[in-house]
Amino acid sequence: MFIINVDLEKCTGCGECVNICPVQVYELGPDGKTNPVNADACEGCMSCVEVCPEQCIEVKEM
Repeated sequence: MFIINVDLEKCTGCGECVNICPVQVYELGPDGKTNPVNADACEGCMSCVEVCPEQCIEVKEM
């Protein structure tokens, strides 16, 4: 299981994490920022961390 932290102050809402996640963990919220709505599905592939231009996503294994 993984814990996902998103620094919303840094997030620009580019949607790269939404597009790259193979298990659809993220969606853009009403504020236009990324929201890990399906964090339990995270497989820890780190694609979201690698693709984020603002480096605002942190994924930690529990």
